[in-house]
Amino acid sequence: MRVIEKIKRFTEARRAIRELSALDDHALADLGISRSHIAFAVNGSRGN
Repeated sequence: MRVIEKIKRFTEARRAIRELSALDDHALADLGISRSHIAFAVNGSRGN
């Protein structure tokens, strides 16, 4: 994978984590995730 693609993917994941982290617990529950699982929900099982 090209470096630019990795940087873009990382940036998009960080943005998604930041946006989800800004939601309250009720909104996260509506989406079916808890605050402690935000990173996993964004990154999946890859962990990156």
